[in-house]
Amino acid sequence: MLAIAQIKNQKEELAQRLGIRGLDGEDLLNQVLALDEKRRAVQQEADAAANEMNVISKQIGQLFKEGKTEEANAAKAKTGELKEKAKTFADQLQAIENEQRELLYTIPNAPHTSVPKGNSEEDNEVVKSVGEIPEMADDALPHWELAKKYNVFDLELGVKLTGAGFPVYRNKGAKLQRALIQLFLDNATAMGYEEIQPPLMINEASGIGTGQLPDKEGQMYHVTADDFYLIPTAEVPITNLFRDMILDEDAFPIKMCGYTPCFRREAGSYGKDVKGLNRLHQFDKVEIVQFAHPDKSYQVLEEMVTYVETLLVKLELPYRILRLCGGDLSFASALTYDFEVWSAAQGRWLEVSSISNFETFQANRMKCRYRDADNKKHLVHTLNGSALALPRIVASLLENHQTSEGIRIPEALAKYTGFDLLN
Repeated sequence: MLAIAQIKNQKEELAQRLGIRGLDGEDLLNQVLALDEKRRAVQQEADAAANEMNVISKQIGQLFKEGKTEEANAAKAKTGELKEKAKTFADQLQAIENEQRELLYTIPNAPHTSVPKGNSEEDNEVVKSVGEIPEMADDALPHWELAKKYNVFDLELGVKLTGAGFPVYRNKGAKLQRALIQLFLDNATAMGYEEIQPPLMINEASGIGTGQLPDKEGQMYHVTADDFYLIPTAEVPITNLFRDMILDEDAFPIKMCGYTPCFRREAGSYGKDVKGLNRLHQFDKVEIVQFAHPDKSYQVLEEMVTYVETLLVKLELPYRILRLCGGDLSFASALTYDFEVWSAAQGRWLEVSSISNFETFQANRMKCRYRDADNKKHLVHTLNGSALALPRIVASLLENHQTSEGIRIPEALAKYTGFDLLN
């Protein structure tokens, strides 16, 4: 959530940055500031009434002592009127603050100035491509056919147990899943990330804190009896560990990682682009999260991008890195890099990781701050990234490494699977 002080001090800059998303930022920010002026005016009236009530209250006792009963009773009646005014002002302030907060909840983060303008994924900027796209044999199969051939996962059984989008991994497919998770966690902890095992359900405050609520409520599974939400990513519970906290400046960088299943309703997802493992309602992912000093968060972002690259190199997959345009940014992100791997049999790129800097957007919602050397408090910057999401990694491994004998397992991963050929 954009901060009121930030909007007051940087309105023109923020309006320009929101324009990268195709929004009329000036109009939205003016609405926020108009409500703030209204709130300040009511607050001044409330303060004046409170001061008047304090003065009169001090006079009442003296008037009674002096025997001025009639004047004292009149003063008491006046304080009664002022108390009613104070209640009215409090109700007005609460209503204005609620309206302002609800408006702020609808305004996305202001993109970083390096974010390209654009309306869709076609406008994303390719900043790097690595690896040769493999030439596949004429009889090369897509991953869902390979899964049947080698008993890797079963989509039909998932439909039987739950519904579409819930695959059942079997035999070496299940071992491949575990191997990838362990590979990603071991690499993350080697890079100084503390491993966290968070709950798989969150409360509403956690969803609001990281920006999933109210923006993406329709995409989350809601446990209505307890008012909990199944997590869409480990980012949400891990980032909320520091909600309502004041950190010491020398605590940075704070680095955490976590493996969790992820749950997304993905309403309205149909067609060839969601076939096989391309888009699921439940999938596994290892997430990396950092809390950074505002002066260093973009350096941290680049370090996180470099780290994810090392994973894809170890998996021997061709990939490219995109800087997302304004129209393709998530609601809370200021700058996002997407990693895509080449799906050989499908002949297209598949997103496997998003790495984002949210600047102070999440921290303002969560009230997460740090104290500097002068004892002044500032909002932290939060960042997170997929490192990595498994379904499309599995799809790309199956398709890119298929041979006539089976699926070749990269050396770095074979240490965890216990086999170098899936057949």
